[in-house]
Amino acid sequence: MTEPTHDEAHGGALGSRLNWLRAAVLGANDGIVSTAGLVVGVAGATENRAALLTAGLAGLLAGSMSMAAGEYVSVSTQRDSERAALALERRELREQPEAELRELTELLEARGLSRAVAREAAEQLTARDALRAHARVELGIDPDELTNPWNAAWASFLSFTVGALLPLLAIVLPPAGWRLTVTVVSVLAALALTGWSSARLGAADPGRAVLRNAVGGALAMGVTYGAGTLLGAAGV
Repeated sequence: MTEPTHDEAHGGALGSRLNWLRAAVLGANDGIVSTAGLVVGVAGATENRAALLTAGLAGLLAGSMSMAAGEYVSVSTQRDSERAALALERRELREQPEAELRELTELLEARGLSRAVAREAAEQLTARDALRAHARVELGIDPDELTNPWNAAWASFLSFTVGALLPLLAIVLPPAGWRLTVTVVSVLAALALTGWSSARLGAADPGRAVLRNAVGGALAMGVTYGAGTLLGAAGV
């Protein structure tokens, strides 16, 4: 009999994939809330479709570029830190290999291996690739999969853009009398979906996440609509 195939992802690959998915969901959520708040606020002041479209597009572009730039800077800093840590580890392995071998042995022993087994494993790992062994066990870094700031920037840009398109289209496509209703309903539905998705990815309670998202989005739209209405009534 043949053994059943087993394609389940494990370890760092699965964790990395979940982190990217979670970041994408959160980026889309930010795009939905920020753009919805903006266009609903403008809708409180005017029914002019051109003004709503201009405000929505400006919010989409500004938000997506800001998210991308922020993510690029953040991940670049993380990557620089990872490279610096690897460089330091490489120097220590070159200058004091015995001390590094003892350190690796102690780290493996702390993970539950006996002293003898930890020493043997440390020696084998060091003989195969000392830097990789210390990077993974001591630093928690995979030298072959350092964080990529460009990937992070593009992921944030795209996820924010996708999220922002929903309230933008919802506010400009329907007839004037239906714009606000369609926007509020579609935004709350989308926020419920992103809340459920983020909770499922984090193995948390979906109900609480959905409620938080929906209440937060409704509050944002309510505040901006109130402000827009007051400004519109004042003729600003």
